[in-house]
Amino acid sequence: MNQTPQDFNELEARITEEYATLSRRLQQTARFLLDHPQEVAFATVAKLSEQAGVTPSTLIRFANSFGFKGFSEMQQLFRSRLVDELPNYTERIRAVRSATGETPDSTQLLWEFAEANRDVLDQLPARIDPQNLERALDLLEQAEIVHVLGTRRSFVVASYAAYAFHHIEKRAFLINGLGGMQGEQVKAIGARDALLVVSFSPYAEESRQAADEARQRGIPLVVITDSSLSPLARIADVALIVHEAEVKSFRGLTASLCLTQTLAIALGVRQEKARDRSASDSDIERA
Repeated sequence: MNQTPQDFNELEARITEEYATLSRRLQQTARFLLDHPQEVAFATVAKLSEQAGVTPSTLIRFANSFGFKGFSEMQQLFRSRLVDELPNYTERIRAVRSATGETPDSTQLLWEFAEANRDVLDQLPARIDPQNLERALDLLEQAEIVHVLGTRRSFVVASYAAYAFHHIEKRAFLINGLGGMQGEQVKAIGARDALLVVSFSPYAEESRQAADEARQRGIPLVVITDSSLSPLARIADVALIVHEAEVKSFRGLTASLCLTQTLAIALGVRQEKARDRSASDSDIERA
């Protein structure tokens, strides 16, 4: 049994490979989906079925035939493709308006973003394995310096992590690639340091290279990413998986920032406990 496609390219390849075996209606559906990926990313099942000239149940049956639980699960691959191919926000806004025929007002957008981010925050504690969280804290606490890397959208989370670590008196260095020096900054990571990488699909090449080098050198690697199938998750000592809100192809960072804040404050609590134990031991020795 074939696995469910994990991205648009896999889905496209599967559809192409199995096209001849599909029924006439499913072939009609396949042609429409691949010919109009932008519309498929955002339109409702009802609107798409009307445009494709098939029933809504046919769209759902098509998704099921490729291993998806429902049409919305398959639709997510089309949305992810659009995000990857249209990094420019203006182009993405134009694509959403073209596909849906809608121009949401500011209040509507505020409610949609707030509701979507509230949902992911509610789900976050249950999604993070407590053992992984503690293991990540172990590695960060033991490190002399925590080097932090995040590029593009992930840079916001990485820069906050470095800021927060400084404020709990944990030595930290933000790998920012200033002056094209990222390679040198990664090489400066010491054997007793740790690397924290924040990276989301499509996983920046710079982040992947830094994580690979850390792995090869035996440097403890903690990763915040969006899937257990992420190339960084597979090589990390600890991978913390977060699912961010997405509204009209615009992904948030609320869950990642919340997790990062938790790491920093929990690490600060650990360090304070360690100082208390050290002071207590000193008092006993003097007594």
